[in-house]
Amino acid sequence: MSREYPQYPVLGVAVVVWRGDQVLLVQRGKQPNYGQWNIPGGAVELGERLAEAARREIREECGVEISPPAIVTTVDILDYDDEGRLRYHYIVLEMQARWESGEPVAGDDALAVGWFRLDELDDVPMWEETRKVLRLAAGQMVG
Repeated sequence: MSREYPQYPVLGVAVVVWRGDQVLLVQRGKQPNYGQWNIPGGAVELGERLAEAARREIREECGVEISPPAIVTTVDILDYDDEGRLRYHYIVLEMQARWESGEPVAGDDALAVGWFRLDELDDVPMWEETRKVLRLAAGQMVG
């Protein structure tokens, strides 16, 4: 199924990865939200459990290993074209985990990757929903 103009929503996972008081973010290299900083993640593959998808996506997109993830919230992403047609529809299970190993490297669909403290994010270009998820995750920070 095509992700652009889909017949059904695409299920995705995204993981707020913590290393101390820093969070791992990626700068998107694809639409939607090209060029903005975001929580890393991607689509769940057929037959894949959610935790497995989360760990795989973080490994592929950022090159790091994480602890088993915990659920934070869900986010609906609906993006319409100029004619009002639904171009993208994602349902994303937002999770969080602790960094375990590896130094982040931007995967093929990211422009950049980096660690940020939450107090550094005011001027970082990102979708407002991403900011909300980061604040929510910080309030539920995994041990």
